[in-house]
Amino acid sequence: MGLPPASHDYVDSIPPMVTGGNLDNKRIGKGTTMYYPVAVEGALISMGDAHTAQGDSELDGTGIETSITGEFKLSVIKAEDFEEWHSVIDFPLGETSKEYIVHGFTETNYLETYAANPSEIYANSSIDKAMKNCYTQTRKFIMARWGLTEIEATTVITQGVDFAMTQLVDGNWGVHAVVPKAIFEASKSSESSKRSKSSKASKSSKA
Repeated sequence: MGLPPASHDYVDSIPPMVTGGNLDNKRIGKGTTMYYPVAVEGALISMGDAHTAQGDSELDGTGIETSITGEFKLSVIKAEDFEEWHSVIDFPLGETSKEYIVHGFTETNYLETYAANPSEIYANSSIDKAMKNCYTQTRKFIMARWGLTEIEATTVITQGVDFAMTQLVDGNWGVHAVVPKAIFEASKSSESSKRSKSSKASKSSKA
């Protein structure tokens, strides 16, 4: 699933990019909401390359390829309706009932880095750069989504976020981060409990 970029009239469909495309993440399926930046009028979303099975990394180049017929709900979030954290999404973001999935690549926008010859991304793909990029995107997302400082976000990432190779075959190699919502739900529950206890203590002292 992906949308076309504004920078080029046509692109190779294999390397993933800012607006999505060939992500090859097995977590994109039933029950997953995907957020993609819109770069051109009308969005022009396209879908394909369905897999019935695939491991993280898709190492030999293919999953079990299949055709698919499904029901999809497409929504447009206009800029005036953005929540504050929406404005930092310059990468494909997944969401399920239990987690967020942040995608990072060797180059966030390889079409900008290799504007004159985008195919150079194949020879310059790097898992190290993809990991660094995914970490940066994840930190930025957590800070915006939950109002954390950089140090707080890094601590959360270190202690509770899992990183994995998305694909090492498509060019512009990918790493994704799985951010459990439960980390922050537990924090809200704790704060609510503290407020409740404080309120009871206050009432008790007045009595």
